[in-house]
Amino acid sequence: MIKLNGYEMKKIIRVKNLEYIYPDGTSALKGIDLDILKGESIGLIGPNGAGKSTLLLHLNGILGEGCGLIEILGMKVEEKNLIKIRQKVAIVFQEPDNQLFMPTVFDDVAFGPINTGYSEEKVRKKVKEALKEVGMAGYEKRCSHHLSLGEKKRISLATVLSMQPEILILDEPTSNLDPRVRRHLIELLNNLNLTKIVAGHDLELILEICQRVILLDEGKIVAKGETREVLSNKSLMEYHGLEVPLSLRHR
Repeated sequence: MIKLNGYEMKKIIRVKNLEYIYPDGTSALKGIDLDILKGESIGLIGPNGAGKSTLLLHLNGILGEGCGLIEILGMKVEEKNLIKIRQKVAIVFQEPDNQLFMPTVFDDVAFGPINTGYSEEKVRKKVKEALKEVGMAGYEKRCSHHLSLGEKKRISLATVLSMQPEILILDEPTSNLDPRVRRHLIELLNNLNLTKIVAGHDLELILEICQRVILLDEGKIVAKGETREVLSNKSLMEYHGLEVPLSLRHR
């Protein structure tokens, strides 16, 4: 337990000295140390190639064989725990077409609960609840690939919410969305009572939904702290190829 603002908070993710080298010899992560508390919303930022996606993919065991320790809800990320961990840690990828592959929206959202072994009645209940939560009730019979990008993003989110995860990981959730759809997605994410890790270049989004931010560059954590404090540090941001969000710039 850690005390934060006078409240005891449970450590839900623990990463210690994590290193990862891709098969081609690229060193993607270099000694990552990280603690995330239950209920936090964390922004993961950095230039392209900083190691953000590589780190995310380690948190539910998609990428393995790295050096170091990763614990999720007290469980070490290793082969014997992967099924339980993947039920608790959900990843929504940047491109929804990488997540939607079934004939209908219902089939996409039901895929996880069916493979968990839930009864038909429970599967239908979970699909209904997940679609309602993302504002897509009534879309069960639609074909996912015929939907707009914004609708696909919501359905992708529903596919993981149907499993009732405790940790939600989002990679570039607002990429290529128009302003109105982006605003709706931000409101949706703010209303989700989950531990959230959001990686991306949309720093206004990070500012709106994340209490803390972690800045990665060249596979290392180079800064972390309260979101507004880090994002308003002009010299820090520019040194690592980023810009202070427009809303934080002094006029």
